[in-house]
Amino acid sequence: MRKIAGIKKAIAIAAALGLSASIAQADPVLKEINLQKSPWTVVALEKGFFKEEFDKIGTKKITLIAQGAAELLGAESAAVGGGSLAIAQRMVYPSTIHRINGLNTVVIWISEPSNRYRTPTLTAANNKAINSVKDLDGKKFGSSRISCYWSAPFESLNNAGIPFDSRLQKGRVRHENIDNSAVAIAAVLSGDTDATAVHLAAPAFTGPWLSGKFKVVDRPADDGVYINHAGRITYVARKDFVDKYPSLIKAFLAAREKTREWATDHPNEAAEIIAKETRVPLEVALFQVTHLGQWEFTGGEPNANRARTAIKEFLRYYIANGDDILTQKSLTDKEVDAFIDGRFFAGGSHSIYK
Repeated sequence: MRKIAGIKKAIAIAAALGLSASIAQADPVLKEINLQKSPWTVVALEKGFFKEEFDKIGTKKITLIAQGAAELLGAESAAVGGGSLAIAQRMVYPSTIHRINGLNTVVIWISEPSNRYRTPTLTAANNKAINSVKDLDGKKFGSSRISCYWSAPFESLNNAGIPFDSRLQKGRVRHENIDNSAVAIAAVLSGDTDATAVHLAAPAFTGPWLSGKFKVVDRPADDGVYINHAGRITYVARKDFVDKYPSLIKAFLAAREKTREWATDHPNEAAEIIAKETRVPLEVALFQVTHLGQWEFTGGEPNANRARTAIKEFLRYYIANGDDILTQKSLTDKEVDAFIDGRFFAGGSHSIYK
């Protein structure tokens, strides 16, 4: 009887402290999961990092889904909204815009600040008339509107005094919305547009960049809003999915961290896996692992409040400077606080950060 009483007392104490052990209700088991096919996820699958983490929670089948032949930016967010993808990666600016537009997602991971190499502005290498950002005055710029390919040059052009045109006011540089990466490349090379901005390590752009057909005419400012706030990478998932499977989210993030560490130490082997599984040349795959502007293997921001500050700061900047989406509709500070899911940051119940 004393032994039983002792057990009951221990359970009562554990419950009072909110401790999770075998007495706590476990997450429901998700037998299979669909994730984005990307350089890091193919490495995680091949090297067993997904299996190692997902086996702990009973998820036995991992399917990697390609973004699609059309290469439409934003397709991954639509897939999350429709339930065909569990988790999606996008930069924080578009992730926030999708949240504002009604996609009920939360941020489960956000990167450290960006850098000047991630989103340069490019023109055709043989374009002798454009050699700096100021030379874009009166020119046409083609890129995806809800992406870093707009938010990075937006700041650079404002700083140069030659802002983009928008729905609200006339500017000095005409922006053409092009969501297809291949079309954005072809438009610059054909002269239909004069410039674009890209992530050089994105599969659609690495090959053209390495071909020598483009040149960099501008990079984001080191002390600017884009590098420190709007250009961070996020992983987002639907809130109802996260609430139901928080342990699965933690397993996903733990697998990503293990993959990042391994690929950093074994870049050539990682590149061989990426080349084979994503069907790109080895040179391209190695660039995606080692280039300073890569984002697949970058480190995370452990502090939830710093992550929230990053979103609040970039919202204030873009609104103040005439962003024609955010000036019409945005998030309150309270909504931003809820958008960053603190459970997965330092001190949270499902954090990977020690």
